[in-house]
Amino acid sequence: MRNWKYVIAAAAIGLAAFLLYRTLSRYSLDQLIAAVAAVPVPRLLGAAGFAAASYLSLTFFDYLALHYVRRPLPYPKVALASFTALSLGHNIGLAALSSGAVRFRFYSRWGLRTGEVAKVIIFCGITVGLGLMILGGAALLLRSGLAVEITGLTQPVVIALGIGCLALPAVYVILSAIVRRPLRIRRWTLEIPPLKLAIGQVLVGAINFAFVAACLHQALAAVAEVAYLGVASVYVIANATALVSHVPGGLGVIESVVMYLLPQNNLIGPLLVFRFVYFLVPLGLGSILFAVTELFYRHRGRAYGAGTGIGAKA
Repeated sequence: MRNWKYVIAAAAIGLAAFLLYRTLSRYSLDQLIAAVAAVPVPRLLGAAGFAAASYLSLTFFDYLALHYVRRPLPYPKVALASFTALSLGHNIGLAALSSGAVRFRFYSRWGLRTGEVAKVIIFCGITVGLGLMILGGAALLLRSGLAVEITGLTQPVVIALGIGCLALPAVYVILSAIVRRPLRIRRWTLEIPPLKLAIGQVLVGAINFAFVAACLHQALAAVAEVAYLGVASVYVIANATALVSHVPGGLGVIESVVMYLLPQNNLIGPLLVFRFVYFLVPLGLGSILFAVTELFYRHRGRAYGAGTGIGAKA
């Protein structure tokens, strides 16, 4: 089926709309505005600061990935491609395809082949997984009692899950230190990154999600006394659910999971603040950057074509 990607995207958007409607339907517009206005400015600025720190750390996903494929680029170029791709991909959904397409648009212009861009995307996806496992494992072990309360699992199961979450990144790092040849899984070949890059993945992956959880914590702490590790546990569950569902920006999924696991009548305002500072503001900035760079490269391509007498593709 040639249009399966569009069918999946349409289904994801439909699910997102339903979840968001279910979450917001019991509030009037005036109540929503009042709930957002109730978030103190210092908390709002704190949430915005942690969101900015998260997107900054995300640029190092691409920076490390480009070293992995042995095609390093100047950091400003990497930051431009990373922020634009992820600010759009976080909101469009199907992140591997949406942000991957934007990455390809940038990196192919700068000399990377299709296979190399694909490896960059896979490397960044692995970094995401490592970060989620580390934050989730730490939260499950350090606040196992809270994890039992919000998940309904027994404490031994929670502790086993926490250990498992931390064990997988540890195994990944160990493999990077001892494996020198590519791993072959049927027709697939996976090159384990060098030890320094693997450690870098573990660090920036964990730091990124720690910043995202801190952003959400700043918003929620405006109206409820919640511990950072408790918010981190909830966010890991919500984010994992959003990743599995491929819903654009986790739209409705994150809100539904957080409000279910932390039942409070006044959480909708902070959740809207979180969505605004972490998803909508970057989406606006990323859209502008993408449009400007497209216009720039199209103009440069036409100028090059006029100067050489040949056509140039933007």
